[in-house]
Amino acid sequence: MIFKTNTNKAKYLMLSIAFATTSLVIAQETEEEEDITPKFSINGTVDAYFRTNLNAPNVGDNSKAPGSSFAQLPGFSLGMANIITAYEGEKVGFVADLVFGPRGTDAIFNSPMYSATGNTVNQLYIYWNVNEKVTLTMGNFNTFLGYEVISPAANFNYSTSYLFSYGPFSHTGIKADFSLSEDFSAMIGVFNLTDLTEYNPTGIYAFGAQLGYKGQYVNLLTDSGAYELDYTGGFSLSDSFYLGLNAAVYDNGGTGFAGVALYPQLTTSDTFSLGLRGEFFVESGAYGAIDQIENGAADGSVFALTLTGSASIGSLIIKPEIRIDNASDDSFLNTKFAPQKSLSSFVLAAVYAF
Repeated sequence: MIFKTNTNKAKYLMLSIAFATTSLVIAQETEEEEDITPKFSINGTVDAYFRTNLNAPNVGDNSKAPGSSFAQLPGFSLGMANIITAYEGEKVGFVADLVFGPRGTDAIFNSPMYSATGNTVNQLYIYWNVNEKVTLTMGNFNTFLGYEVISPAANFNYSTSYLFSYGPFSHTGIKADFSLSEDFSAMIGVFNLTDLTEYNPTGIYAFGAQLGYKGQYVNLLTDSGAYELDYTGGFSLSDSFYLGLNAAVYDNGGTGFAGVALYPQLTTSDTFSLGLRGEFFVESGAYGAIDQIENGAADGSVFALTLTGSASIGSLIIKPEIRIDNASDDSFLNTKFAPQKSLSSFVLAAVYAF
C-alpha cells in the first residue's frame, strides 16, 4: 500500500522538532546521569511449517491460499531465519534486523530498489534517547499500525490477517516518540512512501502519528490524497484470558478497505494456550485484496476464523492452526477446480526463538 504527499511541510516539521528538542536538552541537561553499561545482543527466530487445503487443490498454480501474507505455500515449507543485532548505549543505540527465506522476502517485497544482489534488511535504524521523555529514531523500522507484526514468534496466530497484510509493513524516515505520562504516549514521523525502504526515488513523503493510552493506540498514516486510520489494543480480562482488538480503514479516493479483528486468547497452562482470530474485511473500488474469480466486482468482503494452539517446549513453539475464509464472491477453487466462496486450510508451524 503506497501513500503520497507533495508537500515539504511534513519534512520541515520533523526537522524543526529535532533541532528544537536538541537545543532544549543541551540548555537544560545539567545533572549527571547514572552510567549504563552498553549492551550488545543477538536474537531472532527460525520457523518452518506444513500447510494443506482441506476443501481445495494443493497442487501447482491451482493451490489456493487465503488472500493474506505469509504461510501461503503448500506442503512442507520454509518461513524465515530472522537475525536481530542490537546495541544499547546510555543514550544511543541501533538495531539491524536481517531476514532470509520466503517469509522474509514477502516482508520486504518492495526491495531491492538499489541493490542488484537483493536486500535482506527488515529493519535498520539508529535511535537517540534525548531524555527520559523523548526518543528520536531514524532509518527503516516496522510499521506502528496494526495488531500483528512480521515476526512469527510475536504473533499468536501463525498465518496473518487481511488487515495486517494490506496495511503497511515498514517505513523509512524519522520519528519522535514522546512519553507524556505514565499512561499517555505519542509519536509523530515523516517517512518515504510506504515500503520504499532503501531510499526515496520520488521526493514525496508521508506523515504518521500515534496517540497511546494504557496500551490502546490510535494510529494515522496520511498524505494529501490517501489515509489509513487504525486502532490497536487489548484488555486482560483475567489472569488467563486476553482480548486483542484491531480496526482500520484505508481510503484513497474511493478505493480502499476497512475491517475489524478480535483476538480472544486463553492460557490453559504454563506451556499451552489457545487463541482465535475472527476478522471481517471489506474492500471497495476493486482494491485487489480479495480475489474474485468470476465477476471481478468492484466491492467484496471476507469473514475469516483462525483457531491456533500454541505449545511451548523450551524455546520451541509448536502452532497447529485451522483457518476458514468465507468470501462474499467466488474467490477460491474446490477440489474439482470449480469456483467457490470458502477455503478451509490446516497449518502446523514450528517456531524457534533465540
